[in-house]
Amino acid sequence: MKGFILAAGFGTRLWPLTEDRTKAAISFLNRPLITYAVEYLASHGITDLIINLHHQPESIRYALGDGSALGVNIEYSNEDEILGTSGALDRVRASLLDDDFVVINGKIATNIGLGKVIESHRKSQAIATLVLKKNIALEHFSIVEVDEHNQISRFAGFPDEASGQVENSKRHSEAAPLMFTGIQVLSPRIFKYIPRNCFSHSTIHVYPQAIAAGEKVIGLTSDADWYEMSTLQRYLEAHLKLMTSSSVVCGRNCIIDPSATVEQSVLWDNVKIESGARVSHSVLADGVRIPAGATIDRAVVVRRAIVRQLERGEIVGDNVIVPV
Repeated sequence: MKGFILAAGFGTRLWPLTEDRTKAAISFLNRPLITYAVEYLASHGITDLIINLHHQPESIRYALGDGSALGVNIEYSNEDEILGTSGALDRVRASLLDDDFVVINGKIATNIGLGKVIESHRKSQAIATLVLKKNIALEHFSIVEVDEHNQISRFAGFPDEASGQVENSKRHSEAAPLMFTGIQVLSPRIFKYIPRNCFSHSTIHVYPQAIAAGEKVIGLTSDADWYEMSTLQRYLEAHLKLMTSSSVVCGRNCIIDPSATVEQSVLWDNVKIESGARVSHSVLADGVRIPAGATIDRAVVVRRAIVRQLERGEIVGDNVIVPV
């Protein structure tokens, strides 16, 4: 069985962290995020991997190489134009026709039991088995509707994110809508429904057609740990939940002046925080210098020198600061 990791996205909502790398290559707990997906697949015996690339492709190649350091074999699929979640599969379909295969987003970290998902998929002879979770906080994920047999009937819109609805969902989690985790096991039969040589998205262009044709697209709900880092807020929150020994994650060669205060924050490599500075609930990317006496609160900071065009936030000295 092979694995396919989706890593071609622009990471627009993670900007400016994705200014010089693709989203799956950003640092997460001092390691490239995509290494978690690679190790997750390898831990379930899936060591022949395909990874699609588009935005800043060398950042993934630099992080993973040929995969041997992580005990896997990696084949890269370079997309000159981004192809979407199923268009990416179409491009390498010849490599995925022999057996069921696993597709996973490169922007997640999880301990969901993949082995049981694969077993269930094969037992049901479904064309696709998608891992779902309850969206208790009503985050911006499409609603997935399932019937009494766990067959997916529809991919709907986004949940109501009004504060009252969120609190009600938390109190009555059994009524929370389901969302797709980005983990799926597919039969090669899925290629019957994937259009050739064009952009296509699985939940829009492929699964609805398969469902309409009477194919079984199964949704299995998990309550295991799952962290998805597609926004700055989710990225920071995931760190804060997983920090164990301290309230700060520090990369290599970071220098924090003894008179500075740093809490609930993530520091990448070569960060310098000068005297009297205060940093809280923030992310400081590679090479950032926080000058003496400055205050950074609930923000992402990157060096101004790497930013080609300011998309949001503001320029302050040598830094670009974006609120979280």
